[in-house]
This record gives sequence, C-alpha cells and structure tokens, in this order.
Amino acid sequence: MDPLFDAMWPSVRLTLELAALTTLLLLIVGTPLAWWLVRARVWWKEPVAAIVSLPLVLPPTVLGFYLLIALGPDALGGLIGPAFGLRTLAFTFEGLVIGSVIYSLPFVVQPLRNAFAAVGDRPLEVAATLRASPWRAFWSVAVPLARPGFLSACVLGFAHTVGEFGVVLMIGGNIPGETKVLSIALYDFVETAQWREAHILAAGLVVFAFCVILAMALIEKRTLKAGA
Repeated sequence: MDPLFDAMWPSVRLTLELAALTTLLLLIVGTPLAWWLVRARVWWKEPVAAIVSLPLVLPPTVLGFYLLIALGPDALGGLIGPAFGLRTLAFTFEGLVIGSVIYSLPFVVQPLRNAFAAVGDRPLEVAATLRASPWRAFWSVAVPLARPGFLSACVLGFAHTVGEFGVVLMIGGNIPGETKVLSIALYDFVETAQWREAHILAAGLVVFAFCVILAMALIEKRTLKAGA
C-alpha cells in the first residue's frame, strides 16, 4: 500500500468520524435550540443566542483554553470521564467531540433559526386548526418546510468540524489515531518539512472547501427557486 496513504489514512478516518458524530449531535442539540430561539417570547433569549454565537468571534485558542480546563481531571472532565473509562476528557476523542460540538454550534443553529423563522406562524396555525398537536405540527409542517436550513446546517457543521485547528490542538493535542485530525496532520507535515505530503493534504482540503461552497450555493439557489 502507498506509504503516503498509510500516513494520512488514520487522520482522514478520525476526521470523518469526528465530523460525522459532531454533525449528528449538533442536529440533536441545535434543532430544539433554534426552534426555541424562534418561538420563545422571553427577554433573555437574545443573550442565549449571543452565548451560542460566541465561537464565531472568540479566538479558537481562547475557547480551546477554557475547554481544556473544563475537560481536565479537576473539573467537568473528572466527573464525566469515568463514565467513558477515562480519568479526564482532555486529550481524548470524546473531548474532541465535546469541543467540536461547542465550537461548531453557531454554524448549525443559525441556519436552522433562519429556516424556522422563514416558516412563519401561518402554516402552524393551519395545522392547529386541523387539530395537530404542537409536536406533530413541528415534525409534519415546520421540519419539512425548513429542509433547506437543515441541509445548510449539516454542510456547515460538517465542514467547520473538518477545518478545526486551534480548538482541537488545545484540547486534543497531537496523538496519532486518537486526536490527530487532518488539520493537525497538515501542521505536522509543515513542521517536519514534508512538503509533498503537505501539498497533497492542503490541496485536498482546498477541493473539499470548494465543494462545500458549491453545495451551499446550490442549496441557496434551490431554496430561492422553491420560494419563487
């Protein structure tokens, strides 16, 4: 087998696993949160929205620093870690998942919030007149109408997780097969002057980024066409 493939594959596999699991968890957490941010009539929902959006403006190393402390053995990580058979969640794959969910949360919540806001009240009011419960109206009316938002959220959440560097380096370090994702592998190749490997990996990430942008453009185009 190609030595270059052997060198890169563990990081590729780990990155895909991290991005897929993070995206799934983000949808589970972000969907009810986005719905609440749209439907709630409380004054403190905007402060909550601001907290969710903090990763957009915080330097990744700042967020990673506080997550590293929180996931350490003397904090939350020491309480949750034993459930996974670990002394701490810092420098583990489980810690990377937690950090990635927090770091990418606004990239999922914001598209979902916009999509739910675009649904409006009228379809839900019609569903209520047909005796649909709020739960059923959400799944049978709001979710189908917000489908473009879900597609955008999935693409952005997955892509943002793949491109993480500062946060994953702070809380995961550089452990092969455990926390060494693609961005860290690229950093390693540059640090050790393995330019061929660095060029190939960087080019692959550029192609991936192009595909993400193209997918977002197609989703937006399809949404505009459906709304016309």
